[in-house]
Order: sequence, then C-alpha cells, then structure tokens
Amino acid sequence: MTDRERILAVLRYQPYDHLPILHFGFLGDTLNKWAAEGHLDRQSIGAIYDASPAEEELSRRLGFDGNYHRVFGPNSRIDPPFESRVLETTPEGFRKVLTGSGAIVLDSDDNQSISPHVDHILKTRQDWDAEFVPRLAFHPERVNAAQVNCRGEMRRFDQGGREFLMDATRETHILLYCGSLYGALRDYMGVEGLCFVQADDPDLFDEMIRINGELCYQCTEAALNSGVPFDIGHFWEDIAFKNGPLVNPAVFRDKVGPHYRRITGLLARHGIDIVSLDCDGWIDALLPVWLDNGVNVMFPIEVGTWGAELSPWREKYGKGLLGVGGMDKRVFARDYAAVDREVDRLRRLVDLGGFLPCMDHRIAGDAIWENVQYYCERMRRVFA
Repeated sequence: MTDRERILAVLRYQPYDHLPILHFGFLGDTLNKWAAEGHLDRQSIGAIYDASPAEEELSRRLGFDGNYHRVFGPNSRIDPPFESRVLETTPEGFRKVLTGSGAIVLDSDDNQSISPHVDHILKTRQDWDAEFVPRLAFHPERVNAAQVNCRGEMRRFDQGGREFLMDATRETHILLYCGSLYGALRDYMGVEGLCFVQADDPDLFDEMIRINGELCYQCTEAALNSGVPFDIGHFWEDIAFKNGPLVNPAVFRDKVGPHYRRITGLLARHGIDIVSLDCDGWIDALLPVWLDNGVNVMFPIEVGTWGAELSPWREKYGKGLLGVGGMDKRVFARDYAAVDREVDRLRRLVDLGGFLPCMDHRIAGDAIWENVQYYCERMRRVFA
C-alpha cells in the first residue's frame, strides 16, 4: 500500500498494512536547535516547510512516513494583501506592524509566538466596502497561480517547491484547502470587532460572512473542476482557545454552518467524503456544528492543558467523527519512558478506528532529536 492509501483506509475504517507515522511540521526554533546540535545543515533550514523535498528528507531521517499537512491552497484571502510595514516603534522596543490582512500587531525581535492584535483597518462598513470587498472578489489566478489547472501531459504542480503527482496513481495524499469561513474574518477585524459588529451592524456581519463564504466556495469549485483527484477537503479556523470558542456556537451554527454545508456538498459531488478542520483550542462546543455540516475530521486535537482527546467525542458523536492529531508532543522534551507512555495511550485511541495519531501541533523547539526518532521507532513496532 502507499501512504496515501493507508491514510484514506484508516479514516474510512478499511484494512491497512501498517499505520502511517505522521507529523505536523516543525517550528523554526526546532530546526535551528537541531542545526546547532549538528543534526541538520543550517543552510538547508530555509528549504524545510510543509511537504517540501527537504522536509520529506528530514521526515525519513527521523522515521516518519510524512507530514499530514500536505495542502494545495487556492488563495481565498484578500488579494492583493495590504502592504506590510512598520507603523511605529515604541519606547519599549516593540513595533506596531501592519500585516497583509489589515491587522496591526505588536511585534519584537524576540517574539516566539503569535503577535497580538492591537488594531485593525476594518472597523466600519465604509472600511469594508472600500478596502475589503474589492479584495475578496474571485478571479481565476487565485487558483491558477498555484498551478492546479493542469491537464493532459501536465501531471505535476509546484507550489513554492512542493511537487505532487496530480493523477490517481500518486503515492502521496493531497488536502484541498477550502478556506476559512470565520477565522479569516477574525484576522481582518479581530475577535472583539467581530463580536461588536454582530450587535452594531448585523447586516454588515451577515454580508461579511456571505462574501467570504462565496469566495471560499468559488475557489474550491475552480480547483475541483480542474479534474485533479484531491483526497481530503480541508478548512482552517483557529477560533477557539483553552477555555472554549471565540464565537458564540449558536451564531456560528446559524450564520456560518450553511456555508460549510454548501462547500462540503460540493466536495461530496466530486467524490470527496473526508473533510478535515484545523482549529486549535478547546473546540467541543463547535463540534456539532461542523459534524452537522459535513466536516468529519478534527485536527490537530490539541492535548494542551485541557487534555483534548478523541475518545469522549467518539462516545458522544459515534464513528462518524474522525480524528488526526492528538499526540502530546511535549514528551519529546522528556525521555524514552515518557514517549513509551504516550504511545501506550495512543494505542487505545487507534483501536477505536478512524484515527491517525499525529503531533497536536508543530514539533516544538524543546524537542530532543533522539526522542523523536525513538517515538517513530516505537510507533512502527507497536502498529506494524
């Protein structure tokens, strides 16, 4: 079997010869540390990113079969983006930076996390009409720029160095990115801004969701109409944190749910029955909205401080809820015994079926090279 066949078999409760050993990429700090330790050539770090040839070579050295996050991504964000620039440097040494999404963030040289939003261009209907609506219009280059429109002798596309066989004989899986139906708007307007606009201008709120959802649909439709046999539909949101969602679940169901249903219905008509959703944080309150609207794979199931896990979701929602992720990457900073305990915990979850263990986010900078190798060896022995 190919890795592509194994991944699809696991998620469809079909027989497979061995469990694919997957990861979700690496943080830059991780690669820099491993280079300093002599495991990597520092000159190669810039070439290591999701599904790149250099990352695939690193995966093989560590013992992984590959990265789950092999995504073909039509551009469903604002286009053109805003010109990113430094607006101000504070006396404390922080920089206020305008990002391509129109957010103003606070950044610094030693920042190792997501830069906090301090302001946004998008505040009013006037801002929306003038700066965002034109940038959210569909045009073919949103898809063609990624070279998905390949037919005849064109059997490959190259997206920033990533090369995949685009016919049904390929050995690697491809996720088709179907957009972000709420998280993108959060990036444009901020959590507080989106909360206030629901009450202050509900018509604008509805319009924002509708225009963004329509763009995501059109990008997905154009990619599917190319004839490329994608394997899994894939959304991104990141609209939850450790205490729950950043949106009222009832509002999410009422306003955003229909756009999910429309896109997952489109995927189904093209034979794609597996649809995954990347949302960090404690997502439990949003699960039924996604499941009821055609999204059936939760990813990356962050273990975090709240112990997210597939089993209680499976007990509540049944075998229709699938999972990728849920592996506690923190054990990589500990020892072999901690890795053994984590593999034993994952064995129980794999036995449920429809679950692919994968790091619950990028492998972090405290990861010990030998521990990661040991994890792959141990997983291969246990799940051979």
